[in-house]
Amino acid sequence: MTDAFRFPAEWEPQSAVLIAWPHAETDWAERLGEVEETYVALVAAITCFQAVIICVADEDLQTYAEARLRSARVDMTRVRFVPAEYDDTWLRDTGPITLRVGDRYKQLDFRFTGWGGKYQAGRDDLLVGELAGMDLFHDYFVQSINFALEGGAIETDGAGTLLTTWKCLHERHPDLPREDLTAKLAGWLKQDRVLWLEHGYLEGDDTDAHIDTLARFASAGSIVFQACDDPADSHFAELGAMGKEIAALRTADGQPYRLFPLPWAQPVLDAGRRLAASYANFLIINGAVLMPAYGDPADDAAAAVLAEAFPGREIVQVPCRALIWQNGSLHCITMQLPDGILA
Repeated sequence: MTDAFRFPAEWEPQSAVLIAWPHAETDWAERLGEVEETYVALVAAITCFQAVIICVADEDLQTYAEARLRSARVDMTRVRFVPAEYDDTWLRDTGPITLRVGDRYKQLDFRFTGWGGKYQAGRDDLLVGELAGMDLFHDYFVQSINFALEGGAIETDGAGTLLTTWKCLHERHPDLPREDLTAKLAGWLKQDRVLWLEHGYLEGDDTDAHIDTLARFASAGSIVFQACDDPADSHFAELGAMGKEIAALRTADGQPYRLFPLPWAQPVLDAGRRLAASYANFLIINGAVLMPAYGDPADDAAAAVLAEAFPGREIVQVPCRALIWQNGSLHCITMQLPDGILA
């Protein structure tokens, strides 16, 4: 039965979204109040459609987070807290990557190295195993894989096609040729093929070009990607080259993808440092797409593109300017859990 497991697309039905609440011992300490506002807005948005599971470092943090959410009139019947230790809150990269076959599930526990050793990540690397020790999921098992891979580095269409960037995977595994990396990803993630992008980067992104900041599947036949239409911007040439690469990709049956280029936000600077304000870092949930908003005129234009790419889903803007201060955005702090896995 193991060979029959499948990696679901993000738009497939979900049980919940998994997040971790920020606190003073994480990298959010300097701007904790600002980022808490984002988390409150995120949980409020998710619980309009489905459940959310929130990791908390201790009982005091749970009490505080619960009070913040109740004051925002969040539907607490859709909120579940679980105790866990974590260095930071980027659960896209530290949470479980879940495969399924029927009503059985397998969670892949890849090594998390702090994006190639950039940050301390000892507790984050243990998170999947820690969650496995709780009565949180059922009919599942964990497969530990001694290979550095972050969830933000991979994107699947749920039908056997994986999209990723060569820059990120090559940085993590410089001694492995592309054929070996392709075979490993296809084998562990049950993919028929792996599409590699050579171009694409964002200043202020320290993940070495995670795909979820650049290009995302909207269906098995369509891709949403971050474009740049400002010739004076330092990203113009690189994102333009990425756009041409994506236009040259073909679906499994040989057809060109339907493409949805996202608008470009004006530069967001913090003490002179450029921050990665990508609209591609959206989160798909049941009945909706949550998109990062940056207080930029392009926010509404990005929402219009996503509405076209995801017909029938509500587009909800979540304020994420506080998140990009720490080099990530909305998708980076979340991990969806497929329908049926919750105990």
